[in-house]
Amino acid sequence: MPDLPPVPTDPPLTDEEMRAAFVVPPPRLTGPILVVPSDPQWPALYAREAARLRRVLGARALALEHVGSTSVPGLSAKPIIDLDLTVADSADEAAYVPELEAAGYVLTIREPGWHEHRMFGGPDTDINLHVWSPGSPEAIRHVVFRDWLRAHDDDRHAYDALKRDLATRPYTYMHEYNNDKAALIREIYARAVASQA
Repeated sequence: MPDLPPVPTDPPLTDEEMRAAFVVPPPRLTGPILVVPSDPQWPALYAREAARLRRVLGARALALEHVGSTSVPGLSAKPIIDLDLTVADSADEAAYVPELEAAGYVLTIREPGWHEHRMFGGPDTDINLHVWSPGSPEAIRHVVFRDWLRAHDDDRHAYDALKRDLATRPYTYMHEYNNDKAALIREIYARAVASQA
C-alpha cells in the first residue's frame, strides 16, 4: 500500500478564510446543529446522488465515494450526505461546472489554495459534493478515516460522543463546529496511518 497522507497540521480555519472560500454568502447558523442517530437510508441517498452524477458527468466522474459521518453505520451525523467526486482537474471548472449547474447543483465553495477543492450543494437531497483532482491527500484521508471508523468501535463511539456534545454549543458558522472536531479527527487518523506502517 502506498504511503498515506500525513496528519494535517494546518491551523483552525478563520472567519476570514471561510468567507473568502464561499462563492455565495456563508450561511449563518440559526439554532443548534442538528446531529441525528444513524439512518439506514443514508447509503441509498448516496447511491441515488452518485447515479445522477454519473449520468451528468459520464466518464469525467473518475471516482465517487460516500464519505463523512453518514457513510459510517452506527455513527450519529448531520443529515447531510457527503460525497467526494474526483475529476481530471478540479481547478478546470469549465470541464464540469456547467453540466453540474445545469443539473441543479450549486457551487458554494472554491478553495484554490487548499487542494483546489470545490464544493456544491445538491438539487434536492441535502448534500456536500466535494470535488478533487486525482491523488488529493484530503480525499484519501476521508476514505481512510471512514474505513477506520467502520472497523473500530471505540473510535467511532468517541467521535459520536464528541459530535453530540458539540452540537449543543452555540456556534455562528459551521466551520467553528468543524474546528472543534479537528483534534479528535486528527488523533484518530494518526492511529489509522500508524496501523499501516
